[in-house]
Amino acid sequence: MAEPLVSVVMPAYNSEKYIAKSIESVIAQTYQNWELLITDDRSSDSTQKIAEQYCATDKRIKLFVNKENAGAGVARNNSIMHAKGRYIAFLDSDDLWLTTKLEKQIAFMLEHNYALTYTSYQKFTGDCYLGVVTPPLSTSYSKLLSSNVIGCLTAIYDTEIVGKQFMPLIRKRQDMGLWLKVLKITPKAYCLQETLAYYRIDSGMTQNKFLVLKWQWRFYREVVKLNFLNACYHFSIYSIKGFIKHSV
Repeated sequence: MAEPLVSVVMPAYNSEKYIAKSIESVIAQTYQNWELLITDDRSSDSTQKIAEQYCATDKRIKLFVNKENAGAGVARNNSIMHAKGRYIAFLDSDDLWLTTKLEKQIAFMLEHNYALTYTSYQKFTGDCYLGVVTPPLSTSYSKLLSSNVIGCLTAIYDTEIVGKQFMPLIRKRQDMGLWLKVLKITPKAYCLQETLAYYRIDSGMTQNKFLVLKWQWRFYREVVKLNFLNACYHFSIYSIKGFIKHSV
């Protein structure tokens, strides 16, 4: 039986320092039936040129360019729109995958018929490897609402089970919005507790991710549509867990 096609969604913005290594970590996968869909969010550096060079040498890699800078969520949605794969996977243009990431995670999903999965990942900066993030074995809509335990660079969902799902159009926390949408369709998401990805914490893209509290509040109110008291409740839990996570 042929391996199902995996569509890898990669947003890119001024990633000239890192995008080549991110692309190469996809090319190096032991699981080879993939397409890499890069959407450049109007970079002002050589990100687009580097991506074009890889497109010229590997037909599985495709580049799209946003008409204007619109944020990572819009860039990811554009790649999802063009995706042809059964599985949708995510990798930012500053992060990396281990070579067996797709092979192990797709096998995990096929064996158990899971709709949404994620894995452990290791934080790093430059050549320094930091702590490993090991999420819980599963999560649900109600649990995820207070703690986004799914690292975007590790997530994969199955369109045959939940259909093709897109991210909400908010500048931050779009990934959490997508997982919640999927978890309205399927009861749980499941973790393969192996470290299969590397999360870079020294790039501008990642640093911006830490400035999310105001966006988290907007997310609860504008995307999830929680009333004021429920938003306060989940925001307080999210903030406490986030503080503990980044303090260890």
